[in-house]
Amino acid sequence: MAKKKETLNLLDKNIQFSQNQQHFQLLSLNLNSMNVEVIEIVEEGKKKKVRKMPFGHLPKEIKKLIRPI
Repeated sequence: MAKKKETLNLLDKNIQFSQNQQHFQLLSLNLNSMNVEVIEIVEEGKKKKVRKMPFGHLPKEIKKLIRPI
C-alpha cells in the first residue's frame, strides 16, 4: 500500500525570502520528502516559476516560521 502524501499548505501564510538575489514565496511543504515547493518571483518580466527545493536549503528564519514537526 502506498504512503499517503502529506502536504502542508503555506500559501495563506505569505512567507517570502530572498536567496542569491532571487525572491521566492513558499507554496507548500511535502512532509514525506521534506521538499518545499516555491515560486520564483522575477520583478522586471513579472514571470513566476514554480520549483521544488529541499527544506534544508531554506534560511534559518524561514525554517523557524514553518516548524513542520
